[in-house]
Amino acid sequence: MTPVELFLLGRTLMKIGEEALPAPEEPAGGPAAQGARAVLITLSDVTAHPGSAVGEISRRTGLPQSQVSTAVARLKQTGSVVTSPDPADGRRLLVHVAEAVSERVARVRATRIDSALATALGTEDPARLHEVTEALAVLARHLPPGSLANLRP
Repeated sequence: MTPVELFLLGRTLMKIGEEALPAPEEPAGGPAAQGARAVLITLSDVTAHPGSAVGEISRRTGLPQSQVSTAVARLKQTGSVVTSPDPADGRRLLVHVAEAVSERVARVRATRIDSALATALGTEDPARLHEVTEALAVLARHLPPGSLANLRP
């Protein structure tokens, strides 16, 4: 497999994941939902590094600070994270995963990829769906989100 093939596979998998995610509930007249990518990357980093400031999350993830700030605001709105003042610098807020699982997080965790995967594969053949799902489980086991830290200096 070439780096280009791997990159395109990753993009395809990301799009299937985005399609499978339940749509966020927006209040009437509320802002358009931010893309799931920045929110998921930010939440993954906060889970791995609780008590981080937005700038630290930005540096680790490679996302612009403005995207991290927006993602943190969305995650706060859904009850997924909480913030607290940094005792060392009152201008900064530290981000932590909320102790209680929010309704949104529970809904996302309960959602399966079967329908989106079947659509992307163009088939509902149970044997093919099972084979691809098992292959994805192997990849997820060997390449968890934390493995990205091995690529960064």
